[in-house]
Amino acid sequence: MKLGFYLRIAVNNLRKNSQTYVPYILTCIVTIMMHYMMKSLSLNPGITNLYGAGYVAYMLTLGCHVIEIFAVIFLIYTNSFLIKRRKKEFALYLILGMEKKHLSFVLFLETILVYVVSALAGLALGIALDKAMFLLIFKFIGTESAPLGFFISPKAVLTSAKLLGAVYLVIYVKNLFTIQTAKPVELLRGGSMGEKEPRTKWIMAVLGAFALGAGYYLALTVQSPVTAMTLLFVAVISVIIGTYLLFTAGSIAILKIMRRNKRFYYKADHFISVSGMIYRMKQNAVGLANICILSTMVLVMVSSTTSMMVGMDDIIHTRYPNDYCVYSNAADKSANRQIFDEITKQCGKMGVKITQKQEYAYGEFAVVQDGDSFRTDGNVDTVQDMENIRILFFIPLSDYNDCMGTGFAMEDGQLMMYDGREDYGYPLLRIYGMEFAVEHVDRMINNGSSVSNVATTHYCILTDRDFYTLLRKAKEQSGITGTGRRYLGLDVKADDEAKELLRAKIKQILSDAEAEGQFSGYMETILGQRTSFIALYGGFFFLGVFLGLLFVAATVLIIYYKQISEGYEDKERFAIMQKVGMTKEEVKGAIRSQVLTVFFLPLVVAGIHVSAAFPIIAKILMMLNMENRSLYLTCTALCFLVFALLYVAIYGLTARTYYRIVSR
Repeated sequence: MKLGFYLRIAVNNLRKNSQTYVPYILTCIVTIMMHYMMKSLSLNPGITNLYGAGYVAYMLTLGCHVIEIFAVIFLIYTNSFLIKRRKKEFALYLILGMEKKHLSFVLFLETILVYVVSALAGLALGIALDKAMFLLIFKFIGTESAPLGFFISPKAVLTSAKLLGAVYLVIYVKNLFTIQTAKPVELLRGGSMGEKEPRTKWIMAVLGAFALGAGYYLALTVQSPVTAMTLLFVAVISVIIGTYLLFTAGSIAILKIMRRNKRFYYKADHFISVSGMIYRMKQNAVGLANICILSTMVLVMVSSTTSMMVGMDDIIHTRYPNDYCVYSNAADKSANRQIFDEITKQCGKMGVKITQKQEYAYGEFAVVQDGDSFRTDGNVDTVQDMENIRILFFIPLSDYNDCMGTGFAMEDGQLMMYDGREDYGYPLLRIYGMEFAVEHVDRMINNGSSVSNVATTHYCILTDRDFYTLLRKAKEQSGITGTGRRYLGLDVKADDEAKELLRAKIKQILSDAEAEGQFSGYMETILGQRTSFIALYGGFFFLGVFLGLLFVAATVLIIYYKQISEGYEDKERFAIMQKVGMTKEEVKGAIRSQVLTVFFLPLVVAGIHVSAAFPIIAKILMMLNMENRSLYLTCTALCFLVFALLYVAIYGLTARTYYRIVSR
């Protein structure tokens, strides 16, 4: 037979199955489009030459890897829906005399056609929209002027085409194996496989509950952001495993329990919906679990990145409490007097008005807490040690009173503490052989470097004598010399141009003093660091929205295929029921009961997952200086509401398609 004959069969096959293939091809197009844009943006000179580009490039590269993993798993999984619908078609070809090698060749041509259409359309759209995404990134990271010109990346084109080609090669081999190993009779029955009542797998259900409970426990009980980052992967894997096991085994167990309840089960709507779900839950459970996992990923990504973007200004001003933050590695006041005075005089020379000035010494120690004692050996050998890592931030009483306008008085051996993320809870504090009686205050100086600490920080006020004694003992016992510092913070009234000029002058003063051996330290400014923060959070936000849209599209497609496949399977069943006296209204009621029960289960479970994940995600956001839990909670609630509305809209469209198939 000639190639043209097989090609016509392949084209006709795709056309006849357009209801299932068109959404699949559209998903392939969107996946390749997004991968090309992400890869192209990561290689675009306009971004790689940008200040703060390291953050953005990292986000884009991470996005590429996520899309690659998504494409392999999701497209192969979705293909199973297509093949299941076509098994009868393959069986008819074989029964009518076509050999398996000919059918395999037709399937090869179909795969090539779908690949060519998906790759060309996806790359064309990616190239067309690449500039728009480029400008959008510049908008997210707060850069006003974007380079002109149109950028096409041959490397991104080749990488995207190879990715899709590799996925389709795996799909073709998988489909080829299905055809070569199955008999025509098996293929003929393939579309209706799974009609045996599944057994209740209690062991699997218990394991699923245990895995889910373990993931929830880790997420809900984690205390330290350091530990949260370490345990996040374990918690995510546990929840994913638990979700799949519970949807597969737990759902069947629950449905059978519902069936035993005679008062509930022996009603027309419940009888049909529960019995139908029991018979199909074995094959549908994976789809429901996928919908649940994807929904959870969308909600977590979009809510967390949105909260960081919305709260960025507050985060920047918390991290950098003053316009100019000068940190000296010498805590003693006299050692810094000449340099700090020269910086203040420079403001006067330039006509820049100082609106606020604060200066204080501080000592900062990373320690491991053991009750009211703190280990300073630096050994962190267990998970419990990681949980107990603390930062102790000490400040002399005189500097605290000057900065806060207070008149506290203390005696040696006393300590006033401002608790950080958690209460201290002990009457004494022991460190470096010194013991302090603890009282509490409700206000503390905002130090930007301490805010950036990922471990819980306790802020401690000591008498001046105890403070400098503590620094001396730290140096003697641990050889620590860099923990005692002095801070100078200035807020000024000036425009950005004058602030930038003053920044350069102060930087020069510090550089000259360091060269002469009079100063050791560094300076941070809000103006200088703002671009990096915007690049970091803007990159996160762009990635969250971008991947969120991709996962939403995947969720929609899984739901669509699930409804389509169930509609064809239920068509004959409902037709028989109508023949034995069931009215169309009763059919509609049964369909509504069945679809509502199954359809909204993933959304409900996704909401529970997001709620359980809230504490551990909030801890991880602390590592990015995002400590406003109220804002994160609000963004999470709003994202869930918007997603739920979208989910309802999807339900309306797919349920209508399902009923149209069933009622034909």
